[in-house]
Amino acid sequence: MRGSYRIIVSNSNVKYDFTIRRNITILKGDSATGKTTLVEMVSDFYESGPDSGIDLRCEKSCRTLGGKDWYAILKLLHDTIIFIDEDNAFLPTNEFAEAVRNSDNYYVLVTREGLPNLPYSVEEIYGIRHSGKYAGFRQVYNEFYHIYSRPDMMKPVCPEQIIVEDSNSGFEFFKGLSVGKNYTVVSAGGKSNIFTVMKENADVNTLIIADGAAFGSEMDRVMKLLDKIPGVVLYLPESFEWLILKSGIVNADKVPDILDDPGNYIESGIYFSWERFFASFLVEVTAGSYLHYSKKKLNLSYLHSGNAAKIAAVMEQIEL
Repeated sequence: MRGSYRIIVSNSNVKYDFTIRRNITILKGDSATGKTTLVEMVSDFYESGPDSGIDLRCEKSCRTLGGKDWYAILKLLHDTIIFIDEDNAFLPTNEFAEAVRNSDNYYVLVTREGLPNLPYSVEEIYGIRHSGKYAGFRQVYNEFYHIYSRPDMMKPVCPEQIIVEDSNSGFEFFKGLSVGKNYTVVSAGGKSNIFTVMKENADVNTLIIADGAAFGSEMDRVMKLLDKIPGVVLYLPESFEWLILKSGIVNADKVPDILDDPGNYIESGIYFSWERFFASFLVEVTAGSYLHYSKKKLNLSYLHSGNAAKIAAVMEQIEL
């Protein structure tokens, strides 16, 4: 399953109209904001169709999943948009994460807690808000809104220290870029360590670089900490491979189209997250060239002055 899908769910009282763009979409927020109501309406329509008093429009089949038989049911579902409410105990488990990895469905997950077993994007975490009356006095129109927005997190920074999520090619690039500069580069050793590293470096002007395509589960606690330590800036590109592709140094016909609308090219049954797609795609399009890419070990061609400058230039407002 790939691409974006608009979903409209309504009855005589309420209407939801939203678009999902990736295999995992997260709905957060306090009680009484309409999250569970949405899931219940999807369930009622799936069970009873128009007789439920609900209208659901989407080009893909939509249904809910829950209960003790969830795994057996999920194995039978393909090319489906699946809604799951937060009262299902299986949601944060490794078993569920593995089932999502091995399926070609899209998922809309209601949860107030982070789900660290799932690689979901910071761009696909939403709340629900009322946006006024819609088509009648009693029908309330509900819209999704981004809880976290990359532009809102960014501000100009000239860091004394850069902390990179991983210890592979991305870390090696920024480490190499720092030679002769007035900042240091360290690895956090994984996204789950970012929060701790931030607390330990609260007194230093620090730039945190992590893969936004899979960093969603960390956002709640990281953003709360950012409010308390103004010297730290969070930069979340889709991935390091996305930065390289965005820089223009890789000359391949498909690159511009894919960067313009990645979702139309990323098959959820193959790629657990967009980060994995960009890594695979970069390996593919650079194979046999002087820019041949490996995620585990950086090709030093990326540190040649012209290439390094173009990659760094993608990072707007950041002086390196």
